[in-house]
Amino acid sequence: MSVTEILEASENDFVMFSTNVCPYCHRAKNMLNAKGLSYDEHNVSEAPDLQTEVVTMTGHRTVPAIWDVRGDEPVFVGGSDKLEIYLRQ
Repeated sequence: MSVTEILEASENDFVMFSTNVCPYCHRAKNMLNAKGLSYDEHNVSEAPDLQTEVVTMTGHRTVPAIWDVRGDEPVFVGGSDKLEIYLRQ
């Protein structure tokens, strides 16, 4: 499944691409949980092609890579720092 297909298929509020050992990923999950927002998580350690596709689509080379999929079109948010700002809006 491609990143675009994952984003389109999600029935949650956000989609996050992460790795197993990533303190910023845990931080992002904690922020979403605290706001009562749901998310799909996809581990790019297990699917390196997804990481390559995320970088190609966004230029964002680190994890987490987070999209807001609540609207008609997915919105790329960025990493955990950007998510914190985004959730304040």
